[in-house]
Amino acid sequence: MASVRLIETELPIFGEPTVQPEVPGTTYAARMQAALARAKAAGMDALVVYGDREHSAGIAHLTGYDPRFEEALLVAPTAAWPRQPASLFVGNEGWSYAELALGSFERVLCQSFSLPGQPRDRQKPLVRLLAEAGLKGGMTVGAVGWKSFGPGDPGADETWLDLPEFIARAVREMAGETGRVVNATDLFINPTDGLRVINDVDQLAAFEFAATYASQGLRNVLFGVRPGMTEFQAARLMAVPGIPFSAHLMLSAGERASRGLPSPSARVLGHGDPFTMACGLQGGLSARAGFLVHDPSELPAGIRDYADKLVVPYFRAVAEWYGEVGIGVTGGTLHAIIAKHLGDPFFGVGLNPGHLLHLDEWLHSPVFAGSTIPLASGMAIQVDVIPATHSPWFTTNIEDGIALADAALREAFAARYPEAWRRIERRRAFMADVLGILLKPEVLPFSNIPAYLPPFLLSPTRVLALA
Repeated sequence: MASVRLIETELPIFGEPTVQPEVPGTTYAARMQAALARAKAAGMDALVVYGDREHSAGIAHLTGYDPRFEEALLVAPTAAWPRQPASLFVGNEGWSYAELALGSFERVLCQSFSLPGQPRDRQKPLVRLLAEAGLKGGMTVGAVGWKSFGPGDPGADETWLDLPEFIARAVREMAGETGRVVNATDLFINPTDGLRVINDVDQLAAFEFAATYASQGLRNVLFGVRPGMTEFQAARLMAVPGIPFSAHLMLSAGERASRGLPSPSARVLGHGDPFTMACGLQGGLSARAGFLVHDPSELPAGIRDYADKLVVPYFRAVAEWYGEVGIGVTGGTLHAIIAKHLGDPFFGVGLNPGHLLHLDEWLHSPVFAGSTIPLASGMAIQVDVIPATHSPWFTTNIEDGIALADAALREAFAARYPEAWRRIERRRAFMADVLGILLKPEVLPFSNIPAYLPPFLLSPTRVLALA
């Protein structure tokens, strides 16, 4: 079993981006073609893809349009495209904003999507708009939201939709008694070959861009947080640049910290407090947790073994996970590693120890007990192993994003985005040379605090490493 020790080290400055990657319009057209071909092969006559501010990734993947205040709906008959462009239904405020999107579609004003009280002076009935977009009676329509349902959802079948009722009702009315409307979200998110599971070089570079800023925000807090600050003041250290969030900003200390998810408050940070934080921007999320102390002597007497009892076995498990993850490795293999090290109920690891990410923070997960799903080149993966001890030992966390890239994809990445590639190479070298974590060639760390785990947060240069 690998030996873990605390070391004193200086975290390198990996840098922040000066070049912002952009997915080109031709890619959106290719994605639309692939989606409609996949739907047609599955016996569907049309796709309707739903989005809103919290669930924008599906529509953004196909069009580049991310809804801001309103719902949006992309409607595309499978046989008519590209002769008939897909129709993007937007409300009043999305109308002009949609002009910035690089995808190919025809805008349709659907004022029912507008905010309450806004004008409805040009509103047509939603069923009429759907008809004009190409939906007909007797069609099999695939409805794409952000969630699919399976055997673990009692009573679920293919007709369960995660669309708002007023939209689902209109689509079903158009399909009529001779048609049907089915949940087609799995076409996009199933963890084997979903259309949003395998990413091209531009999308991965965009994820690295976001992940760099998200992780740099946490780095700022790690090296700047002090007792006596409020949670608000600590959160301001993140200084994120305005990239849309994939999850609300999380930072809390004291009693609330054990819940993990709270937003910061005006509470003053106390010496010895448990502390947790996470920053998720579209394409990347990082999280860390520990105690606001310099060393174990400042912890309560009963938990001064915090590092040995919780953090060391946790780091050992995640380090082995990092060393094993790679193209062709099954999700079940990764799950077994975590179960081997952290299977004791004390650790309380209840969620999947790793999942896929995209513009949304959690896309799906191939990592579960017995999974035979092989990981593939182009996947973006969250290293997400969260102990929930529900005890005075609190928790620890080393959550960051990585990607898998075969030789051809690595070559394309390095050529197209050399600045980002230099950050990736320096992160890999730091993990190997300082932390002792040897990655396979295809593993690309996207975080500016890669596997960096200081258990005592007021001593941020003392971190765990493999001996």
